Amino acid sequence: MPNLPDVVLWSIPAFVLLTVVEMISVRLHPDEDAAGYEARDAATSIGMGLGSLAFDFLWKIPIVAIYTALYELTPLRVPVLWWTIPLMLLAQDFFYYWSHRGHHVVRILWACHVVHHSSEKFNLTTALRQPWTSLTVWPFYVPVVAAGVHPAALAFCSSANLVYQFWIHTERIDRMPRWFEFVFNTPSHHRVHHASQGGYLDRNFGGILIVWDRLFGSFTPEAERPVYGLTKNIHTYNPIKVATHEYVAIAKDLKAARGWRERAGRVFRGPGWQPTPAPASAPTPVEETTAA
Repeated sequence: MPNLPDVVLWSIPAFVLLTVVEMISVRLHPDEDAAGYEARDAATSIGMGLGSLAFDFLWKIPIVAIYTALYELTPLRVPVLWWTIPLMLLAQDFFYYWSHRGHHVVRILWACHVVHHSSEKFNLTTALRQPWTSLTVWPFYVPVVAAGVHPAALAFCSSANLVYQFWIHTERIDRMPRWFEFVFNTPSHHRVHHASQGGYLDRNFGGILIVWDRLFGSFTPEAERPVYGLTKNIHTYNPIKVATHEYVAIAKDLKAARGWRERAGRVFRGPGWQPTPAPASAPTPVEETTAA
């Protein structure tokens, strides 16, 4: 197959330039209601991004092995041509939607993705706050490889999706044209996704396209100003704690669980799941007499 560019690597100068422009914009035209920038928060986001590059390189070893084996087993082949690349991008974006949605509704997957939502700020450095345990993502793209898409082409599409999402992490852009807002993910849509208000939780999962959310009932437009972060913020700038805090919370819940059903729920149900409390026992006749 033809060599495809490393779009993330080539985009780094643009990431830096746009971040500097946004910082200057915030300084020159501050918005009292906006989340803005905070030095330690931005440094943590950048540190998480650099760490994710190292860990992603490590996770690629088993993932590439699995994808390559699957690609060799399938008789299907999708050639990398000028007209097939948009189709592969479309397919990758579709499965990204389901991966992203899954990482919000299954707690062990949320333990990976929660890193990206842990900042109480929303700016271009927030886009760099990436998890260090992204090994949980690969199963969602098995159908793409099984359909004959080369693993390298899938990697290119995933990188393009990631690069697209960089610019939507900003409060400096209000709305795009209506047709663009209807089809594509935008800063307005993604601000909703990062908000912690009840009506905004678990909404707008799209990567490049927002039409998946419109089709599958997870779209919510931006109305009230978002409050960013988690429903229970972690209040730390320690990158190790940011990367692992939900795994630690799961381990504590498993230790305190009262049975295998609760243990399974703590791992595979939603992040806010709680076991049904045991019914209160009926009072004994003595207790009833005393109460009377």
